[in-house]
Amino acid sequence: MAQLIADRRDVDFVLFEQLEADSLCKYEKFSEFNKKTFDMIISEARNFAIKEILPTFKESDKEGLIFDNGQVKVPECFQRLYKLFCEGEWIATTGASKYGGQGLPNTVAQAVIDYHLGANYAFTLYGWSGFGAGEMIEAFGTEDQKNLFVKNMYTGKWGGTMVLTEPQAGSDLGALTTSAKKNPDGTYSISGNKIFITNAEQNLTENIIHPVLARIEGAPNGTKGISIFIVPKIWVNPDGSLGEPNDVVCTGIEEKMGIHASATCSLTFGGKGKCRGLLLGEENKGMRVMFHMMNAARLLVGSIGFTCGSAAYLYALNYAKERIQGRDLEKIMDQDAPQVPIIRHPDVRRMLMWMKSHVEGIRSMIYYGALCLDKSTIAETEEERTYYHELLDLLTPIIKAYSTDKGFEICSQAMQVYGGYGYTTEYPIEQLLRDSRIASIYEGTNGIQAMDLLGRKMGMKKGAVFMNFISEIQKVVSKAKELNELKDLAVNLENVINRLTEVAMNLGKNAMSPAFKNAFAHACLFLDVMGDVTMAWMLLWRATISQDKLKKIVGDLSGEERIKKLTKNKNAAFYEGQIKSAQYFINSILPITLGKMNSIDVCDGAVNDIPEVAFGG
Repeated sequence: MAQLIADRRDVDFVLFEQLEADSLCKYEKFSEFNKKTFDMIISEARNFAIKEILPTFKESDKEGLIFDNGQVKVPECFQRLYKLFCEGEWIATTGASKYGGQGLPNTVAQAVIDYHLGANYAFTLYGWSGFGAGEMIEAFGTEDQKNLFVKNMYTGKWGGTMVLTEPQAGSDLGALTTSAKKNPDGTYSISGNKIFITNAEQNLTENIIHPVLARIEGAPNGTKGISIFIVPKIWVNPDGSLGEPNDVVCTGIEEKMGIHASATCSLTFGGKGKCRGLLLGEENKGMRVMFHMMNAARLLVGSIGFTCGSAAYLYALNYAKERIQGRDLEKIMDQDAPQVPIIRHPDVRRMLMWMKSHVEGIRSMIYYGALCLDKSTIAETEEERTYYHELLDLLTPIIKAYSTDKGFEICSQAMQVYGGYGYTTEYPIEQLLRDSRIASIYEGTNGIQAMDLLGRKMGMKKGAVFMNFISEIQKVVSKAKELNELKDLAVNLENVINRLTEVAMNLGKNAMSPAFKNAFAHACLFLDVMGDVTMAWMLLWRATISQDKLKKIVGDLSGEERIKKLTKNKNAAFYEGQIKSAQYFINSILPITLGKMNSIDVCDGAVNDIPEVAFGG
């Protein structure tokens, strides 16, 4: 089952051959680590995922949740597992050690995420949502707040949430109505109703800490008047002991298409007028605090979509190798020819190749985003730190949206490989498909990500950040041009990024013109194009590394001799696979991307011009 979560060879390739993550150890922040300790931690994460988390995947989905009188009971199989999760210190892998974290680089922690999310993300989020809320308190809280909450959240003793959405406001946070009134003792009385809160009620931890967006009485309308508050389920006394239950009531859980073991709750704050909270950060600065957590959450959600797709691909690959059906195409008319594994059939190979190239490209993109996050904190100069921070800002909506859209598509393609069996509960694909679908909606729908990319990120520093993105791709293109075997692929990608630059400039002009609505109607397509180009960049980067290493193994062998060498040498086979992924994507997917660019350039207005009555219904 190990290979059916994440491919360890591919994980190691991205970390140590592509991104050279072990070089992070030269910085003081990570000086206690080395490649050996990284390997050990990843191996332990993998073993824990395989032996402990993965067995709960199907069982927890089948058992689901029980809601009774304001309380939520999670699947019974989670109880022991959560204790082991806490004991293994898997909750705060990147957290500060003084609060109980491991202090890992984000780049290496991404490998832990690969395995734990891929095994059963409905479970792992119970711990990680607590870490995310705790990290926000560590970043913006007072010393008293940090000492009171963070360690208990990082170690899993207490859970955590992110409480944003209201029934009437949805994604329009500026329309929220939850209110806060300052009390004489410095606390705030909180009153309001919130929905769609992950893990807002569960029976795994003794307390749950809710960061809640609310508007202080008299504050400005819209997002400018929003503050954020720490609202414990059970009040925490100044000495750290638990006090009386706070006036926070779970009013229900959602019955969902997937992630049946994840509690998606509605909460009422102050229904009896006795809900208290602590201001986190400054008054009316809640959006700044919230986006610190939201950006991290968006990277995690991108990983959710990706890991579902990664697991689905590996299941489909394994099935295609074992499922015997049909004859080889060249022997299709020979009734006596033996049946063969379906991986021999060209159309199945097409689906597998599409999945393979996307899984590999997205893994590199997400890990690269994590590397940018690390470098934005440890780089030696302010200029370099700013460079990587801004690059990650640009990539964040792409990582979130592209990874989740394609992750779901990968699950769908995997189901197609299985045929009718994939649609049954006998195999894991139908659950992966259901579970992955929410990721395109989580933490800001993908349409919002596209609007953020077009409306905010592309214009950062008057387009300079986008040009830095293009320059990073050009570095790989230049290196690939030096290799005869990859030169044509490099030229093809270079032509595409030149076209992308033109399209981006034209779309940016349209976004600032009277036809701006037409530009934003193409925002999702533009994000998809940016994702495709990022995939090609990552895959060509992989290929340049692999070509040199493959040459050293196979030399000038060709034909049957080459195949024999690839069959006997796993590294050679792996490197060959990297080159073929780049070849496939650049020659078969990027031409479609160019067609998308043509559509964006036309910037057709039918979407906005059609009268509402003409939609029918």
